[in-house]
Amino acid sequence: MSNSKATIALNIGSQSISMGVFQPSKNGGLILKGYDSVSVLADPSTEASRPVAVSKAVAHLATQLKVGKSSKLSFAISGKSVFTRFIKLPPIESDNMDQLVAFEAQQHIPFSLDEVVWDWTELESLPGEKEVAIVAIRRDALNDVSEVVTSAGLSTDEVDASPMSLYSALRYNYPNLAEPTLLIDIGAKTCNLVYTDGPRMFTRSLNIGGAMVTSAIMKEYNVSFAEAENQKCANGLVILNSAQTAELDTSIAALATVIRASLGKLPSDISRTTNYFRSQHSISAPKRILLAGGGANLTYIADFLQEKLGLPVEFFNPIQAVSIAKGAQAEKIGQEAHMIGELVGLALRGVNKAALNIDLVSDVVSQERDIKRRKPFLIAAAAVLITGLAIWAGSNVMRVSGVEAQTAELESQLEELEPFAKPLDKIRKEEKALDELAIKLGKIQDARVLWVDIWGDLSQRFASDVVWLVDFDPIVGFDPEVVIDTNKEDLQSVISEDFKTADYGSTSMAQTSAKSKEPKKGLRRGRSKPEAQAVAVVNALKIKGFWRGEDGHKEVTQLINSLRSNSEFFDVLPSEKIIISLPTQLEKGAYSAPFELVLPLRKEIPVIQRKS
Repeated sequence: MSNSKATIALNIGSQSISMGVFQPSKNGGLILKGYDSVSVLADPSTEASRPVAVSKAVAHLATQLKVGKSSKLSFAISGKSVFTRFIKLPPIESDNMDQLVAFEAQQHIPFSLDEVVWDWTELESLPGEKEVAIVAIRRDALNDVSEVVTSAGLSTDEVDASPMSLYSALRYNYPNLAEPTLLIDIGAKTCNLVYTDGPRMFTRSLNIGGAMVTSAIMKEYNVSFAEAENQKCANGLVILNSAQTAELDTSIAALATVIRASLGKLPSDISRTTNYFRSQHSISAPKRILLAGGGANLTYIADFLQEKLGLPVEFFNPIQAVSIAKGAQAEKIGQEAHMIGELVGLALRGVNKAALNIDLVSDVVSQERDIKRRKPFLIAAAAVLITGLAIWAGSNVMRVSGVEAQTAELESQLEELEPFAKPLDKIRKEEKALDELAIKLGKIQDARVLWVDIWGDLSQRFASDVVWLVDFDPIVGFDPEVVIDTNKEDLQSVISEDFKTADYGSTSMAQTSAKSKEPKKGLRRGRSKPEAQAVAVVNALKIKGFWRGEDGHKEVTQLINSLRSNSEFFDVLPSEKIIISLPTQLEKGAYSAPFELVLPLRKEIPVIQRKS
């Protein structure tokens, strides 16, 4: 089925593996020549054997669609596996974009650039602005997925991120989309949100999906993951109101109630994300919702989201502008159309009609491309070498006679050049010193915006109508195994007590208390000389905030839980280890109640303290 002009697209979801073979039409569009999908149960207990199961599924799909072993395919990486950042740049010349984006990538990607594979694309933005999307994935994670494809007997052409592929499919199939729209793609473990506002777009991936519903059923009924998944697919629905419950069979109504409860977090997380993009990027609120993904198969979920979000919801159709070949499984394609947006987005790259182009290149693909790029030069070099050897062999006798004369000439030239050797060595040493200084300055620049990024991440995670933060305090010596004393002496701040009242530039890090008998954990004292320095290792932040409303304290707990899977900076422990104070009731006549917590950092941050 495949040929040199075909695009083979693969989407490796958490529970559904799908493949499509596309060919360009005469008018430059797409023809879907073949499509098939296979389910792989997203049971957490079988995660270790998942790569083998996925590889077998990919090989099976390749056989079913008659994809040759030498074929190259494009596949999409799940949104939960990649880091996506939308960054505004100063209005500069295009020639300097690469350097500026690389600098911004160093600031915003929470890993060394040597540890990740990343790419970027320029976005349409407001007049006078430049905005880019940076997408990155851990190098080892990308290589693991590529290994799954390779072990199935196939090789990789291009790798995209699922949200970006979905956006390309959305723009291609809805070219006249004018009003602000939200595409919600619910997978097994990830919910991709794609916002469009005119030509502008933003994406975010939530760690919520159909597997969460299955886990809730498994826990409620004490059954296996496979049986819970079976019940969800066969009898599951999202109950809308008590009147509907009365009309259902008792067992079906009970199951529907469990499903609705497990989905309660999804609308609130979508609303928080919408509020974040509106405040940070000045986009308009969505006027309609398009629903996609395997999770959209749950009965009445569209009605549930419409009720909760207050917006009209319809199913996404990523193939309404795609022709279907006669030999394709038209019935299956029709049933699963809302699930193949990523495949269409990948195929659009083959006809140069993708709205965005992100290419995450694994090590294997990078080596293959390098060899392919160098192949013509290697062939030419080999030809030149052979020709040179032939000429050398023919003239070898003539050259022997001139060897002595050439040697004498070279020795003479060496004596003339020798005085320049020492100055060049000195220049090389100076160059090395400058390189080392540049590396140090780069690290200083990285540290310059670290606290801003941490606060930005924290503010985003705690975006809520009933909870707000007012202060954070870097602390050292936090030990999760030690119960926090109510007098809070266990939490040692590195901020000077006069920080809020002193003039700008005159404060310093907090001095070590004269009363302290021993340094706190993570603090190494310097010698007792004037202006001596000590390195304090900040390993947690003390957070202060307020909550309001009847159940505001519950919202605080939910926000803490969201940090466990979403935050780049915080390693959140069980609530009893990190909550200093969280009253569950408002005082009489009070508008709000204060709370305090301590959030451990994933990576410790050393800071310099000065002591008199």
